[in-house]
Amino acid sequence: MPSYLSPGVYVEEVASGTRPIEGVGTSVAAFVGLAPSGPLNEPTLVTNWSQYVAAFGDFTEGYYLAHSVYGFFNNGGTVAYVVRVGGSADDAAGAAERTAAGPAAVTGRNAQAALPAAEPRQLGTFSVTATAPGRNGPLSVEVADPEGEGPAERFKLIVKDGDQPVETFDVSAKKGNRAYVVTQVKERSQFITVTEAAPAAQLARPENQTVALSAPPAPEQTAPAESAHPGPAQYLGDSADRTGFGGLEAVDEISMVAVPDLMAAYKRGAIDLEAVKAVQLGLIAHCELMGDRVAIIDPPPGMNAREIRVWRQETAGYDSKYAALYYPWIKSFDPRSGRSQVIPPSGHVAGIWARNDAERGIHKAPANEVVRGAVDLELQITRGEQDLLNPIGVNCIRAFPGRGIRVWGARTLSSDPAWRYLNIRRYFNYLEESILIGTQWVVFEPNDQRLWARIRRNVSAFLVNEWRSGALFGQTAEQAYYVKCDEETNPPESVDLGRVICEIGIAPVKPAEFVVFRLAQFSSGSSELEE
Repeated sequence: MPSYLSPGVYVEEVASGTRPIEGVGTSVAAFVGLAPSGPLNEPTLVTNWSQYVAAFGDFTEGYYLAHSVYGFFNNGGTVAYVVRVGGSADDAAGAAERTAAGPAAVTGRNAQAALPAAEPRQLGTFSVTATAPGRNGPLSVEVADPEGEGPAERFKLIVKDGDQPVETFDVSAKKGNRAYVVTQVKERSQFITVTEAAPAAQLARPENQTVALSAPPAPEQTAPAESAHPGPAQYLGDSADRTGFGGLEAVDEISMVAVPDLMAAYKRGAIDLEAVKAVQLGLIAHCELMGDRVAIIDPPPGMNAREIRVWRQETAGYDSKYAALYYPWIKSFDPRSGRSQVIPPSGHVAGIWARNDAERGIHKAPANEVVRGAVDLELQITRGEQDLLNPIGVNCIRAFPGRGIRVWGARTLSSDPAWRYLNIRRYFNYLEESILIGTQWVVFEPNDQRLWARIRRNVSAFLVNEWRSGALFGQTAEQAYYVKCDEETNPPESVDLGRVICEIGIAPVKPAEFVVFRLAQFSSGSSELEE
């Protein structure tokens, strides 16, 4: 308490007593797989495709990790952790040496910064270098007058792919200007870099001209050898050494996990279905242990609906509310080879989850959503085939005429009807994590009625907002949830043990999976109808 010793007016800041609970993020994915380079067994944060390429390399024949991460960002994902497994200590050391002189990831839009550099070309007092090969022909740079009137040092820089302009910059040759050509190109260009070729005092606007650029040498990409595919032990890893799945235990914000390259090893014959089952069981066990994330399971490739049903029920036999299975594989365009390639669906599905959470909310089932980047499916699923797969928790991806390729299922692999739907499991994860983080202030507070009332008030304020957003079922807040924290839940013996027990009940909204319209024929003016 403050001491008041002399007469006067005193102003003090006091806590209002309200500590709002903020909802946690639900769209952070984790990918464990193979890459030609990058940190080994170290969860690495990437927030766009450019950062992934800089840290782990581009598309590589025989690897599915890059395709999955690309599909994740293409479908609406924004944040992911990538764990590279299956490499050697020499590979990791080489990657560390390559990145020692600079940042581990590219933060701008320059997705090709990791490619070998081409020969620079003179552009007045500047030098320009291509960082990516042209798709329609050789790259060139044109200097032109800016639109409208302006300072003499301003000019327009146009990047052309063959004869087609692909980038245009309204820039300045004056260093320190917000439109300085070196800074603007570095932050925004996907094709070139510009550097100073003269001291700052001699920099000047280049003359109007067109300069042809030489293409950078293509990076070497080799297909992985059979021995490059890791075994189950490398995927499972160890929590003490922070390897494999164990390395993800230290990252709390992850909400979904996928292992796309596991099926690459099976497809190449490096491992069998028993090894696949061991890794997937380890992935599910990791999600159940953490309690705040869900595993996205890929099925084996090349199986028809009957074979998948047998594999799901007899070979795999998974029963978990922390896992979801999607079938079949999808066909996606491979920029490296210039053709479509069949890849596991887990990366694209993770992006759909993230997009659904951002646009509609985690309480909405992530289904009836378009799979962006999918040009076809490995196998077209009929309604009759889905009738056999949907009840056993296989979420089908189907192509509909005029509506594109869509995810057409939202079930977990649990046999418990209470946890049948994926959005229910993920919504409870969200609530539990939000309340857990938002009530940390309670620890070591005086355990009395005033504390219980504050807990009830804060949790109720959080849940009423959830109800108003449509996440809870009920016409009134009383029908949607209840919060009980009083003498009944906290008897004296519990208080003596230092415990505060708060009981929370919610009525989540479940998806309309089966929509039935009943049509009946009747005669106009029928007395039965009038009654």
